[in-house]
Amino acid sequence: MPRFRKRLPGVEGPDKDLSGKRLKTEASAKVKNSSPKTPDSKTCDKNPSNYWLMKSEPESRLEKGVDVKFGIEDLKAQPKQTACWDGVRNYQARNFLRAMKLEEEAFFYHSNCKQPGIAGLMKIVKEAYPDHTQFDKRDPHYDPSSKEDNPKWSMVDVQFVRMLKRFISLAELKTYHEAHKATGGPLKNMALFTRQRLSIQPLTQEEFDFILSLEEKEPS
Repeated sequence: MPRFRKRLPGVEGPDKDLSGKRLKTEASAKVKNSSPKTPDSKTCDKNPSNYWLMKSEPESRLEKGVDVKFGIEDLKAQPKQTACWDGVRNYQARNFLRAMKLEEEAFFYHSNCKQPGIAGLMKIVKEAYPDHTQFDKRDPHYDPSSKEDNPKWSMVDVQFVRMLKRFISLAELKTYHEAHKATGGPLKNMALFTRQRLSIQPLTQEEFDFILSLEEKEPS
């Protein structure tokens, strides 16, 4: 039986944009159960919000012989519905991971798939600590320049909270973003479109609340 692995690039995976063109990817990463290691105390960017959007691939794709598939159903299937969010290899995305605090909520975003978008909610259950995959020579995200006494890369543990009442697609979010740029609405500066290549993105409370409200509405 294949090991479930979540795709966690530092930059966004090759989602199809609205023109159908694939974006360039960076990396993927595997899921392991929560580690007892202590949090990484490295300095990180100041947390701009208490909410996040985190991307992973729900469809099978081999990277260096390993299936990097990890959708929200795979998170639900983990022990205690909890997994580490490893494999991030972009400094800004890593700093966002380091800024996360216990119990903060994040949208689970399905990336690099037929219909990218937000599938559900999860929460942070362990703050940033060293990502073990950077030291594993067998892992696609092995980084020989990272040392155990001074690790470059961090991860957090996340836990499934719930599915959204309906899937909120990238196309729907794009429609609101474009409208809000003209009207000054909540999604006018959403990082999904202004920093779209990052796989870890901050959300303002206004953005989070607006997106959550969409599950009660018919798709636009």
